Amino acid sequence: MLIRQPNDIPPSEITPPEVYRERRRFMQGMGALAAGTVLGAAPDADAGVRLAGVRASPYKLDDERTPYKDVTTYNNFYEFGTDKSDPARNAHTLQTEPWTIAVEGLVKQPRRYGVAEILKMHPSLEERVYRLRCVEAWSMVIPWIGIPLQSVIRVVEPLSNARYVAFQTLHDPGQMPGQRRDVLQWPYVEGLRMDEAAHPLTILAVGLYGETLLNQNGAPIRLVVPWKYGFKSIKSIVKIRFVADQPATTWNLSAPREYGFYSNVNPRVSHPRWSQAKERRIGEFFKRDTLLFNGYGDQVAGLYSGMDLKKYF
Repeated sequence: MLIRQPNDIPPSEITPPEVYRERRRFMQGMGALAAGTVLGAAPDADAGVRLAGVRASPYKLDDERTPYKDVTTYNNFYEFGTDKSDPARNAHTLQTEPWTIAVEGLVKQPRRYGVAEILKMHPSLEERVYRLRCVEAWSMVIPWIGIPLQSVIRVVEPLSNARYVAFQTLHDPGQMPGQRRDVLQWPYVEGLRMDEAAHPLTILAVGLYGETLLNQNGAPIRLVVPWKYGFKSIKSIVKIRFVADQPATTWNLSAPREYGFYSNVNPRVSHPRWSQAKERRIGEFFKRDTLLFNGYGDQVAGLYSGMDLKKYF
């Protein structure tokens, strides 16, 4: 893991050539948020808005980053279609402003928060380069921009009996055409154990590659949990609920034999229809070995000490 200060990182390294050369699009209108951070709506489906006030984070990989074009055109977001190209083609219908997140349940500060209010709960936006491993055995390396979820948890003050955090995606078939089909139970829901949610690696992301999230990537705000399969990183969040009991999760409801609640990246536990021992990094021809906990074992293995990871998959 490489740790460098923001002044040590040239702009051409922060933003890859295919994005950096289009600097004029970064100058499009932006709405002011807190503490020097700016965040605005993208004018079309393939251009984000530049984020200011972003600090480098210690969570930085040396792995080559997946090209911006691939990150924004090869997506799982069933609310906009089941093919990988569907979200980029269909997600322009999503209106991301105004947007609020309802914080509910076993918490001292329950109410609706705007995205700007959420971001104020941490001193600044951070860029974190994380691996994203999909259950279909492909992976990416993405420079996410966001804040630790633990900062939000600290501010809203969960009660002592809150053991889990549940998340919900927007449910609006008018904006999300994929929800007009019964491919999954809508709205999309996910959940984490409290210690997973409060882990420093878990973030709420509002951008990638220096820009705001595009709709197909989960705008305006999504979860990123890098040691779990990608479907745990729920997109377009409208509700965060603190609960005592393990919450339902969409893919576990859909196919409980195939998708467990924990969904940690584990090459030793095969999906019933394919092996998870190998993965193909997008942009590479050859497959590589899948890493336990997606390579974050040093940081998160202790969360599961003594657990049977084949039973609690």
